[in-house]
Formats: sequence, structure tokens, C-alpha cells
Amino acid sequence: MASGDDEGVLTLSSIGMRVSPEPGAIELLKRYNIALNYAINKILDNNLKTLKQAHKILYRDLVERFNLPSRIALDCYRDALANAKVWGRNPKKGKRPMVKKLSMLLHPGSGYRIKDGYVEIIGGIRLRIIGWDRRYDDYGNREARLVYRRDKMFLWISKKIPKPKKYTPVDVIGVDVNEHKIVYGDEIINIVRNTAIDRAYRYTRLAEKLQRRYSSSRYLAWRRRGILNRIRSYHEKARNILNDWTRKISLEIVRMAKELRYAVSREDLTNLIKSLRKLPKDHKRKLIIMGYSRIEEWIDWQAEKHGVPLAIVNPNGTSSECPICNYKGLEEVGYRRLRCSRCGFEADRDVIGKLNVRKKGLRKLKIVPRGGALTPLTASQMTDVAPNRWGNR
Repeated sequence: MASGDDEGVLTLSSIGMRVSPEPGAIELLKRYNIALNYAINKILDNNLKTLKQAHKILYRDLVERFNLPSRIALDCYRDALANAKVWGRNPKKGKRPMVKKLSMLLHPGSGYRIKDGYVEIIGGIRLRIIGWDRRYDDYGNREARLVYRRDKMFLWISKKIPKPKKYTPVDVIGVDVNEHKIVYGDEIINIVRNTAIDRAYRYTRLAEKLQRRYSSSRYLAWRRRGILNRIRSYHEKARNILNDWTRKISLEIVRMAKELRYAVSREDLTNLIKSLRKLPKDHKRKLIIMGYSRIEEWIDWQAEKHGVPLAIVNPNGTSSECPICNYKGLEEVGYRRLRCSRCGFEADRDVIGKLNVRKKGLRKLKIVPRGGALTPLTASQMTDVAPNRWGNR
């Protein structure tokens, strides 16, 4: 993922480089972790707000007490101040933040450098590079984060690359997302992809089942530790399934738009969480796990990265309004199939949503499609596909 704060520049924050997990680096990460949590508590205790204040209180302690190299000590209290500020902005503050993962912030040049197939870290630590993404080698290295987890060590480097210039779109691809399917296309193209929620939810349920079964204190501590590792692996598996699917589907949508010189139109689903309280528990939990914000972020990022124009539209009425005559009294004539009693238009609920999202995107971007007005009554997806009337079987 990345950001595009600077005009004309994109900041990539996840260029991965796998390196050899040397004992010296692991020991430094452990010291850094202890120092980081110490610094977070000191910042909160003393209500420190600026780097100057943090430097005055923490720098000497981090160097002398925790034996951190000078540059890493600076990065440590910067890291701690950022963690403290994030916690302070949270309206539902719980316990004080405590960093458990072995992760260390590194500054380019004075904190780390890459030379002759090695990553050199201040303090004389050299990590052999095992593999990395070579697509961005021509761009300078910026801040990085060294992470050690499950006997593997990675250096995640941020880079800045030029932002591609956006073209003038000739049409719009509408994107409609629900729990089980994502539908995208225009008035003729209609592509349906299943989401990964059911596969991910299976691992979440397995994790919760183990947690309920083995949480009792009557089980031996060593056995609970083994079960805890399995529970964590199941939750991680569920996250990885959804993240992988989201990256792939967002890239697929944006690549199609770029090839056709279309824009992408998606719904603004930021307020969806408010409506979840009314849903059945199982359905609600699936939608929460699904993480619509994750899909939004990746579509937005891929569009920005590839120079594809993007329209974010209001979701109101996208699944209940006729895309042809704008009539809002659609009748259900089958399982997830709706018909307009005014003009006779009939289609799957998701297709109607896609067409309405596209129509709103056309209006927002002020695009007149090449075929003129939106009149898809002759499109194959509407007239040549047999109605899916599961409810009548």
C-alpha cells in the first residue's frame, strides 16, 4: 500500500526485501522493542508532544540504558511518539499501547544502507539479501522497517515514485460489492467474481472453536500455548486470504479500465458499519471480516498507481432504482432479481447496482458514453441470460 501526499509523487511503503536473520540483528530488535515500550510509557507519563521534548527526556536513556546506536535511538523515540499519538487520538482508549512484534524503524543512510548484496545496519550488522522486488530499484530508498517473525526477517522499504498522469476517460466501469460477489463492467461488459469471505470465515470459525474449547485453566499451560499458536495461525490465514483476494481483484478491475481507457466508479461505503447492527449476527460478522474499507483502499490505490480516473459515488438507491428510467419501485421477481414496473427492465440485483454505480460515475465525471444515453435493454446480459428464478423452484 502507499500514499500520494506529495503532488506528483506516490510513496510506496511496502517494498519487501527478505534478509538473513543474523543473531546480532535479532538481539538488536529485542533491545529496540524493550526500549520502544519504555519510551511510549515515558512519553505518556510526561505528556510529551514534540520530537524536541522526546529527545530531551529519552535520548540519553535509550543510548546508555538500552545500548542502542545513536541513530537508532533517534528513530526509536520517533517511533514511540507516533505510537503514543495514535493511541491518544483514539476516542475509545483502552490500555496503554504495548508493542509486541519485533520491528525496528530505520533511517536511510545513517541507519541502514544496501551495498553489494547486503543490508548494512548501524552498529556493524550485515544482513545478506535473499530476495527482493527489483521493479523499483531505480528509485531512492527512504525510511524502512526491519521485521522479524517466525524465523524470517524482512526489510520493508518505502520509496517515492512519480505519479502517473491520468488520461481523459471515454466511459466508466461500475463496481458493485456485496458479501459473496463483486460485479463490475459497463452496460455490455458484466464480470462476476466470488469474494473470499467464505474461505476466510472458515478459518475464523476454526480459531474461535479452539479458543472456546481450550480457554479453560484445566488444560496444561504447554498445551494452551500450542493451541494459542494454532489460533493465531488460523486468524492470520483468514487475513491473508482476504488481503490476497482484495489485491488481485482491485488490480484486475483497474487493469481492465486502463486497457479500455475507462474510469472506475465505486460506492462510498464508509458509513456501512452503522447499518450492521440491524443484521443477523452471522451475517454481520462476515461483513465485518470482509472489510469493505480494505476493498475501497486497494481500488483507490491501484487506480492512483496506474493513472486511472476514479469516481466515488453515494450508494443510496444503487440497488433499488431502475438504471433506465430512475423509477424506485422495483419488484422482486426471483432470487435477487428485480423488474421495473414502469419500463419493464429486468436484471439481477447486483447488475442493477453495477449499472447505477456506473451511471452516477458518468454524471460525476461529466462523461457522455460513446453509445449515447444509458440504454442497455439490448445488451446480452439483460436479454439473453435466462432469469435466475431460484425462488420459484
